[in-house]
Amino acid sequence: MTAAKKDRYQPRLRKHYEENVRPALLKKFGYTNALQVPRLDKIVINMGVGEAVNDSKKTKNAAGELALITGQKPIIINSKKAIASFKLRGGLGIGCKVTLRRERMYEFLDRLVNIALPRVRDFRGVSPRSFDGFGNYALGLKEQIVFPEIDYDKIDEIRGMDIVICTTAKTDNEARELLRAFEMPFQS
Repeated sequence: MTAAKKDRYQPRLRKHYEENVRPALLKKFGYTNALQVPRLDKIVINMGVGEAVNDSKKTKNAAGELALITGQKPIIINSKKAIASFKLRGGLGIGCKVTLRRERMYEFLDRLVNIALPRVRDFRGVSPRSFDGFGNYALGLKEQIVFPEIDYDKIDEIRGMDIVICTTAKTDNEARELLRAFEMPFQS
């Protein structure tokens, strides 16, 4: 490894994973190789904007807010076909999404667990049953204002978002232990 790579900035959760989480999971599940230990692969944040049928600026506003939250420019998701009963035309922007990897992924997860989730109203923890059977975890937030990057006075509307945490775990139990090690606040 070159000196430039060693001196490069590393997020707090990535150091925590390499120093504490990986050895603990290696011991708990009895893996024979350190590369078998589950790790985070990517985090996908999706924000649907159904009101964009009437006003196309709402999609741009949602994309701007998602860019503030994640630190990365989102892509606009267009409708694939027209649905007359929803007044939806083909090719109309109806949502935006961001895929985070590497350092930005760890930074976002750190802010989600330690800052945003505790700010959710009546928060009792996230559901431990939201795994998909392949080691990926999905959760939804009803308000984007739980992130400190969003200024409450500058938003035009309260929007929710879906967050999918993709891991390399083979089973839900392995993924649950990985996220617990990152201090994900699961309900008891």
